[in-house]
Amino acid sequence: MSERKIGKVISVDSFRVFIKLDGDLKSLYKSGYEDIYEVARINSYLIIPIGSDKIVAMVTRVKAIDETELSKDKEAIFLTDSARYLVATMIGTIEGDKKYIQGVYNYPVLDNPVWYVTKRDLDNIFDQKEKTTIDFEKDYYLPIGSSPSFSDYKIKINPDKFFGKHAAILGNTGSGKSCTLTSIVHSLFEFTYNDKNLKNAHIIIFDTNGEYKQAFQGNPDKDISPFKKLELINPFHIDKMGMKVPYWFMNFDDFDYLFDPSAGTQAPILKRAIALSKGDELSIIVNEIPPTYIQWIYSLLNFTENIDDYWKIDNFKIPEYLNYFNELDLGEYDIQALKDAIQKLLDIKPANYNKVDIKELETAKGEIKNELAKYESYLQEMKSTQEQNIDLPIWFPFQKLINEDIDNAIDEQESSSNRIREFVSTLRLRLQSYLNDERIAEPLLLKQSENITDSLAKFLAFVLGDFCKVYQDADSDSFTSYYEENLNKTANEKLQEDRVSQITIIDMSLLPYEVLETITGLVGRLILDFVSRFPEKDRGKMPIILALEEAQNYIPEKNKKDKESISKKVFERIAREGRKYGISLLVSSQRPFELSKTVLSQCNSFIIHRLQNPEDQKYVRQLVSSANEDILQQLPILPQQHAIIMGDAVRTPVQVKIRTVSPTPNSNDPKFIQNWLSENEEGFPNYKAISEAWQKGEKYEGENEQNQNNED
Repeated sequence: MSERKIGKVISVDSFRVFIKLDGDLKSLYKSGYEDIYEVARINSYLIIPIGSDKIVAMVTRVKAIDETELSKDKEAIFLTDSARYLVATMIGTIEGDKKYIQGVYNYPVLDNPVWYVTKRDLDNIFDQKEKTTIDFEKDYYLPIGSSPSFSDYKIKINPDKFFGKHAAILGNTGSGKSCTLTSIVHSLFEFTYNDKNLKNAHIIIFDTNGEYKQAFQGNPDKDISPFKKLELINPFHIDKMGMKVPYWFMNFDDFDYLFDPSAGTQAPILKRAIALSKGDELSIIVNEIPPTYIQWIYSLLNFTENIDDYWKIDNFKIPEYLNYFNELDLGEYDIQALKDAIQKLLDIKPANYNKVDIKELETAKGEIKNELAKYESYLQEMKSTQEQNIDLPIWFPFQKLINEDIDNAIDEQESSSNRIREFVSTLRLRLQSYLNDERIAEPLLLKQSENITDSLAKFLAFVLGDFCKVYQDADSDSFTSYYEENLNKTANEKLQEDRVSQITIIDMSLLPYEVLETITGLVGRLILDFVSRFPEKDRGKMPIILALEEAQNYIPEKNKKDKESISKKVFERIAREGRKYGISLLVSSQRPFELSKTVLSQCNSFIIHRLQNPEDQKYVRQLVSSANEDILQQLPILPQQHAIIMGDAVRTPVQVKIRTVSPTPNSNDPKFIQNWLSENEEGFPNYKAISEAWQKGEKYEGENEQNQNNED
C-alpha cells in the first residue's frame, strides 16, 4: 500500500498525532487508482494503518516550516528548505477493514506510515452500506445532515442513543438551533423504520419564544405543507389561553417558591394551612380539644388528697365541659373513655374531713394521663397523615385557604396567635394579590371554585397529546369550567379524534415571568411523577422527549432569587433520574455557561453551533473529552446551519451541515433594509388591535387568524 502513503508519524500523544508529509508530495492532492485524493484539508480524514486495523484521524491543523541555512561564508546564501506538517486528532478505528468504532485502543509508533482516505474507508466511517433491516440499538441510521468535507455522505445518528441519554443543542442566537431541533424532529417522522412509521411518539416542546407552531403547521387534506407526513405527527399547539396548570397540582416546594413565605413563621403556617385544606377534601379532618379544655383537664391532675381542692369543684364549670365532650367527635379516638376517667376523679369522696383516699386519687389521675397520652398519639398520627397529603395533587378552594385555613393554622400555635397573625399578614396579602392578578390567576386557575372531575388524568392526557384518544367519548355538557371547555374544544379540532398528537408545543412566550419557572417545572415534575408510577413491568414503555428551548431562562446555574429555581430543581432531577423511566431532555441554549451544570453534565450527545463568547467556548470544552478539543477550535467560525456533533449518538465526532427544514420555525432574522425601503401595508401595524389584545393579556394574531378563531 505504499502508493497510498503521504507521510509519517513524528509525534504521538494520547489523542493527537503530528505528521510530516513526504517531501515528494508537491501538492495537497495525490493520485490513486480510483480518484484524486485530498491529503491536507481541515476536517478531512487520514488513515494510520496498524496491523489489520486502521486508525482514523481528523485533520485539525496544517502548517509549513521554512528553514533557511546560511553558510559560514557570508557571501553564500542557500534557498529555503520547506517541510509541511499536519496535526490530526485520532477519532476512531476501522477494525479488519470492515467495522468502524469510535475511539482508539492501539496507538501508532514513530515513523508509522500515514495514508490518504479512500471511498471504501469513508463508507465505513459514515456507514453508507444499505441495510434491509435496521438494528435500532446498534445502527446509526437517521440522517440529520451532510458532511461539509464529503458532500456525498450523510451524517447519521442513532435516535435511541441521542434521546436515551439526554442531548444538548448549543449555539449563539441566529446560528440555527431552532432549525436544527425542528430538522431532527422532522427527520424522525419522515424516516421509514423497517417499513413502519412512528405512530405513538410523545415529544413536548417548551417554546419560550412562540416560534415552533409555524414549523409544524399545515393541513394535510389541503396539502399546503411541504412536510408531507404532517398528518402522522398530528401536532398540537397549546397557547396562553390553553395553558392551564391547576394550582392544586403544586407541591409545597412550588407554593414556597411562588409565594415566597419567610422561613421562620410564614412557611410553617402556609404549609399547615395547605395541609388543612387538602385534609378537608380527603375527609382527614383533625378535630382537637381546645387548649382551654386541655388546661382544665391538667388542672384536675393538680388535685391533692387535701379536701380543700374539692370544695372548689363547682368553680370548674364541670357540667359545661362535660357536655362539650358529649358533642365532640374525634373520629377514631374514643372521647368517652377520657370523659369517664375525668368523671371518676370528680366522683371521689373524702374519707374524712381533711383527706381523700390517696390510692383512689392516684388511680383516677393515672387513667386520665393514659387517656391524654392516647389522645396526643392519635392527634400526632392524624396530623402526620394530613401533612403527608400536602404534596398530593388534590383540589382545594384557594380562597378558603386565604380566609379560613391560615387562621386555623395560626390558632393551633401555642404561642400568642395575635403576634403570629401580624407576621403572617404580609403572606395573606401576597396570596390575595396573586388571586386578584388575572395574569397569574388564569394560568394557575386560582379562581376555580369547584373540583374538576379527573382533572389530573385529563391534564396529563392533554399535555402528552393523548386527550382525544382517552376522552374521545367525553360529553361536552359535563365540562363545568373554562379549563374543561378548552380541553373539549381542542379535542374537536384534532385531525383525527382517536389518534395521539405526537408533538405538543407549549407556547410560553406570553406567560408572566412570575409564574414561568413554576409552570415549566410543574409540568416537568407531573410528567416525571406520572411515568414513575407505572407498574415495574411497564417502566420505559412510554418514552417522552422534553425539548427545552432557551433553557437558560428556567434552568439557570445561578439562582435569580435567594431560593433555588423550582424548575431547575425539577429538570436536574429529570436529568439524573428520567432515563430509567423513559424521559429524555433535549436542551437548547445560546448561553451554555449560564445553564445548569448538572443538566449539561448528564447530556451524552452534543450538537454545537457557532459560539463566540470565550466563556461559553471554554465551558463547552470542559463538557466533552479532551480528544475533541481540537475539533471545537472551529466553533467561533462555523457558518449558519453548520454544527459540530459529538457523543454517543453519532459514529464519530464530525462537522455537519444540518439538512434544510421546511416549514421553518418563526425565527428568521429581520430584513432591515428591505423593509425600510418599502411602504407598510395599509393598516399595519394595527396599533389599536394589538394594544387591546395586550391589555387583555392576549396575543394579537392578525385579522385572518382572528376571524378564523371566531368562526371556530
